[in-house]
Amino acid sequence: MNSSGFTFRRVKEEMIENLLEMGIKDFRVLDAISQVPRHIFLDEALRSRAYENRSLTIGYKQTISQPYIVAKMTELLISHTKSRGKVLGNVLELGSGCGYQSAVLSYFSEQVFAVERIKPLIHKARENLVELKINNVLFKYGDGFLDWDKNISYDGILCAAAPRQYPQELVESLSNDSKIVIPVGDNKFQQLNVITKISKNEIKEELHDEVAFVPMLSGTSIDGNDS
Repeated sequence: MNSSGFTFRRVKEEMIENLLEMGIKDFRVLDAISQVPRHIFLDEALRSRAYENRSLTIGYKQTISQPYIVAKMTELLISHTKSRGKVLGNVLELGSGCGYQSAVLSYFSEQVFAVERIKPLIHKARENLVELKINNVLFKYGDGFLDWDKNISYDGILCAAAPRQYPQELVESLSNDSKIVIPVGDNKFQQLNVITKISKNEIKEELHDEVAFVPMLSGTSIDGNDS
């Protein structure tokens, strides 16, 4: 398969139809995913498989999430909003990888603050979003447990790696009536958690799909070999 727009348009349309069949109902999310060319986030050898509903390697022992999971997590993050466009202000993304989920989030956020612990992936993500002319995502090389700005009040937090328990500090940095979408568990069982902050002292927790993410590790890595 070559990389012509025509060829990828057909398989992209099939991917969107598949997401509809799998239960993604928010057309705002489907529209955003249809506008983000997933193939540019992959090495040339894997681009022919870019629109299959599967995770694919991006090197450094990391993967790009399958389209369904990206759509589902985004849908959960914005499900309390109704209008189109940038329905969230500041969004925190932990584990940005090659930037695919970041690109989707950029359609719904005034500013995405993305943290990634593997240094070469930060460079990849920045290059990918420059190519797409997306300029409201700020990537930071750092530890997802520690290296995000605690002085910002986030209108949504999305995590693409699985801690054994979600960090309580994330709840404290969340705006009221906003959500954290995060996989929680170990290498045997993980489940998508959605934590909604009702007020300073009240949260609501919901459990969704069983998932399989890379573990959320502390520290940073120059080459991913400690992943």
